[in-house]
Amino acid sequence: MIILGERYHFTETETQILHKNFNQIAVLLYKDFSVQKNIQQLEDLLNTKKSKTIVLNTQVAIEPELLDYLTSLELQGIEYISIENFMEKYLHRVIITERSFQLEYLPNIYKYTIFQKFQKRIIDYIGILFLLPITLFFIFYSYFRIKKESPGSIFFHQKRIGQEENEFNCIKLRSMVLDSEKNGPKFAEENDPRVFPWGETMRYTKIDELVQLWNVWKGDMHLIGPRPERKIWVQEFKKSIQYYTQRHIVPPGITGLAQIKYHYGRGEIDAKAKLEYDLYYIKNWSLKLEFTIIYETILFILSNIKKKLSKSSS
Repeated sequence: MIILGERYHFTETETQILHKNFNQIAVLLYKDFSVQKNIQQLEDLLNTKKSKTIVLNTQVAIEPELLDYLTSLELQGIEYISIENFMEKYLHRVIITERSFQLEYLPNIYKYTIFQKFQKRIIDYIGILFLLPITLFFIFYSYFRIKKESPGSIFFHQKRIGQEENEFNCIKLRSMVLDSEKNGPKFAEENDPRVFPWGETMRYTKIDELVQLWNVWKGDMHLIGPRPERKIWVQEFKKSIQYYTQRHIVPPGITGLAQIKYHYGRGEIDAKAKLEYDLYYIKNWSLKLEFTIIYETILFILSNIKKKLSKSSS
């Protein structure tokens, strides 16, 4: 694979994923050379590395002469693809870059069809039946742990933004001390002093979110979908992140593609990255994608439980 330009910089994790699909990855700095020089460098790379894919990752429009050359390569079985389509195809992410010179690549995001809604509700009810015994056990166990470590209600209610930006009352098992936001709202942090010991375990293993099955039963949420945010953060992100409101055309979920692909969420940069996964999920929804997210969520939770047990025993 040849990456032409450097508009988007791949993360280390993304590069590792791409190496599973491409044996060799070369970068050609498009903006530093003339069209003729770029064509010559492409020819040299194609001859030496036998690449079959050219990714157009340029900050400016492709020159007509270079575009003609790329078109001619298709006759040789070589694919050229825009960075936007490449990211969606191989990394399951609809990227939104500040340097975009055109935004036509952004998909038209649509609500679920009636049949898709039916399929998702069936998955929701099956998930509720399967997870209900586990949830009841952890509610019972957490009752004693929370009362011991941070006396007060074991449940935490908070307004979140759902479909069409309507607020709903989201429920969780309480993992922070009472009056944790007396100094104003803030994102949770690693080793957050507001979190008591059992609360930290619940957050790490996602046990605190199991009671949101009640929100799924009521229809506020699905089992799978974009995670619901608080109104204060939604209003902030809408000002700084393009297309942020697109994620609200479908109901939120307990888990989602963004949660298994991008485990952090403490500010605007993280919100933008998660939005890109959410947009991919909405655009490309399918039963296969739905069950893939469920499977990877289970693996993620089991992995966290194993890590937590290892820390406790060491």
